[in-house]
Amino acid sequence: MRLPDGLVAVVKRDCPTCVLVEPVLRELGAAVWCQDDAGWFDGDDTELELSYRLGIETVPTLMRVEGGSEASRVVGWSREQWEGLTGVAGLGPGLPDHRPGCGSLSVDPFRIDALEARYGGSGLSSRRVDLADLEDEHEAMFDRGWTDGLPVVPPTPERVLRMLRGTPRDPAEVVAIVPPDLVGCTVEKVAVNAVMAGCLPEHLPVVLAALEAACTEEFALHGLLATTYFSGPVIVVNGPVTRRIGMNSGVNALGQGNRANATIGRALQLVVRNVGGGRPGGIDRATLGNPGKVSFCFAEREEGSPFAPLAAERGVPGDAVTLFAGGGLQPVVDQLSRTPESLARTFAACLRVNGHPKLPMAFDAMLVVSPEHGRVFREGGWDRGRLVAELEVLLTLPSDELLRGVAGIAEGIPEELAGIELPKFRPGGLLVAHAGGDAGLFSAVVGGWVSGETGSAPVTREVRA
Repeated sequence: MRLPDGLVAVVKRDCPTCVLVEPVLRELGAAVWCQDDAGWFDGDDTELELSYRLGIETVPTLMRVEGGSEASRVVGWSREQWEGLTGVAGLGPGLPDHRPGCGSLSVDPFRIDALEARYGGSGLSSRRVDLADLEDEHEAMFDRGWTDGLPVVPPTPERVLRMLRGTPRDPAEVVAIVPPDLVGCTVEKVAVNAVMAGCLPEHLPVVLAALEAACTEEFALHGLLATTYFSGPVIVVNGPVTRRIGMNSGVNALGQGNRANATIGRALQLVVRNVGGGRPGGIDRATLGNPGKVSFCFAEREEGSPFAPLAAERGVPGDAVTLFAGGGLQPVVDQLSRTPESLARTFAACLRVNGHPKLPMAFDAMLVVSPEHGRVFREGGWDRGRLVAELEVLLTLPSDELLRGVAGIAEGIPEELAGIELPKFRPGGLLVAHAGGDAGLFSAVVGGWVSGETGSAPVTREVRA
């Protein structure tokens, strides 16, 4: 927008200082644009385009324009400064020497997103989909297959721009190549799906880290989608970020009711669906699936834990996510054990049935230890390493009990493995996390997908600001 040479001012009728200096502006013959009253002066800026493009933060703003470009400006009313800018002496003889201005409507928090989307040259590259006037936007998104079966938030440009403020990363940066369609997913595309999931901008860095982890070769997301097994991505978050964004690591940590937990996990699933093309009945071939495939995300409870943070023990201290290919929950009940040795035996007995009690090294697992159970280990001086080492001993199984046909069960290992001992879990195939409310002598096993080279390995990634 080219400005006329000379004096240019931006005002609003609702500003007492702007009203105060009206006679001065008319005396100077300035070109005046008004933000809230198109009839007050000749210039109509009620759409706020001029104010936005000029970066007006306070009204009145008086500018000198030379050659179509701003040469200088004064904010608010100051007789000395206005006389210096205009070269006219004796301005406003009946006015006070100085009066501060008011906030510009173009920086109103309730307007800035719409103005940026309209005038800011935001650089959003995602394809726009225009809906018919009588088309319900929520039903339209269902009809186009963009949802997980629940309503989503319409990703308007304003909302996407607001979401992108949650990270300093370039919207055009490719975060990951998302299977199964192997599509390059930009920060902007993640933001679009984070909006749809109901995230806040401060959740976006965690979603980005989760996507980076999910799309690594070792996590094997394509295989996780294509399997007929139950599993999907489970996100465990560590570090101060969990408190900053209000994640739940306590009561009902694995359940509903917390916005950050629910929407971060959902955003990852929507990216896989909408960018990567991983949809149920297509590439996603799960026989039953599990409710966590909508969202399965929680913060580890680091306060009072007998264990170091999960991510830190996996080599990534501070803010981080750990992704695990997990299914539903298997409850672990032990209300009587008061020693680590006894409680570890309970955990081992429950872990043995993971997937199938006669299939060793077939499936990974995550053991989520509650605070009341965690207290038993803390008071006994056991850390995570000690617990895992004890479970490895307890879960080293005689193969003769696991053979096909033993105990009248056809499932099992082949006869040629008779006469040896086998571990239930491969090395690194059992994760231990700490979460939950203060009351309740209950823990949980999250059964994992097939382990090893044919399956998925847990992945930990830093959450970048």
